[in-house]
Amino acid sequence: MPVRLLIALLLLLTLGLCPATASAVDLSKAVKIGNGPKAVIEFTDPDCPFCRKASAYFKARSDVTRYVFFSPLPTHPHARQKVQYILSGTDSVQLYQQVMSGGVDRMDPASLPITQQGRKRQEEQHAIARKVGVDGTPTFMIMGRIIEGFDLKKIEELLGK
Repeated sequence: MPVRLLIALLLLLTLGLCPATASAVDLSKAVKIGNGPKAVIEFTDPDCPFCRKASAYFKARSDVTRYVFFSPLPTHPHARQKVQYILSGTDSVQLYQQVMSGGVDRMDPASLPITQQGRKRQEEQHAIARKVGVDGTPTFMIMGRIIEGFDLKKIEELLGK
């Protein structure tokens, strides 16, 4: 996709002028966390400190259902393995909480149990992130709006406190 087109699309998304974009995301590929009435689509990296802050914030909210997609950044060399570990397990939510709280940070990433299915799911999620133009984390889709970064003020404007 040409850079100008991508910038224009992101501008439209930021202004909330393309609410259909969230409907183009295959939520069945996400890690679903919670069962609240307010939906949040989240693109995250397990080694991003702002993503971890967002994770802790949303963990405390019972009014939200999160659809988490992983988009590990190249600047975080072990993030891809952590994502594959999360997506390899039978309880991805529990593994997500473990990883995002720092529970595997001191482990050797090469020792994490990773399956072929976990690798495949990670690639599928990364492809979804690229398809919708996400290239930074955290990125949220909330009520047809895009929020880049953990901007608590904007998130609470859309979801309430």
